[in-house]
Amino acid sequence: KQNRKARPSCFVFWEYNLFMKETIAIVAGLPAIVGNVPYLWDVIKKRVQPHPYTWFVWSIVSAVIFFGQVAKGAGVGAIPTACAEIFTVIIFLFSLKYGFKNIKRMDTFFLIFALLGIIPWIMTNDPTISVIIVVTIDLIAFIPTLRKTWLHPKTETPLLYSMNVLRHVLTLFSLQAYNIATMLHSIAMIITNSFMTGIIVRGRFRR
Repeated sequence: KQNRKARPSCFVFWEYNLFMKETIAIVAGLPAIVGNVPYLWDVIKKRVQPHPYTWFVWSIVSAVIFFGQVAKGAGVGAIPTACAEIFTVIIFLFSLKYGFKNIKRMDTFFLIFALLGIIPWIMTNDPTISVIIVVTIDLIAFIPTLRKTWLHPKTETPLLYSMNVLRHVLTLFSLQAYNIATMLHSIAMIITNSFMTGIIVRGRFRR
């Protein structure tokens, strides 16, 4: 029998690294379930009131982010984004019936401003530029929810947003390629969701 040649150590390391990233990607999908399922149940029970404008834009943005990550080589790191997108669409649909109704003119202004940002996104074929544009749109769409939560902290729950922070941290570790297109969205979401969690907790302590 011929002796099998040992595989190069670099190949073994690459294989192990890929396995770890796949594992982290799967684990990163769990916070999306842990955060979104109770949140969706609270929406149905009218314990929280998601802002439909924000969740509508997020539904569009998450889809763009997912395809942008895939195009720029995120690999398994795009799995948590896909998982979150499913819940985002579902929560948006429920927000039309159970969501926040006291919508101000300023909220409509930010919605229009966010949707106008889709125009330059359509005009570019560069995934990196597309992701930069939609992350900006995402942040603008977050403003109505931030305003609503600052005034009415009981309309939100900290579990969802804290789980979002954890999910995006794990997503960064699961990426197979690191560049603006794959990383920017997670970094922005870690910052904004941490801020959102702080607003909710602050509001509840004040009450």
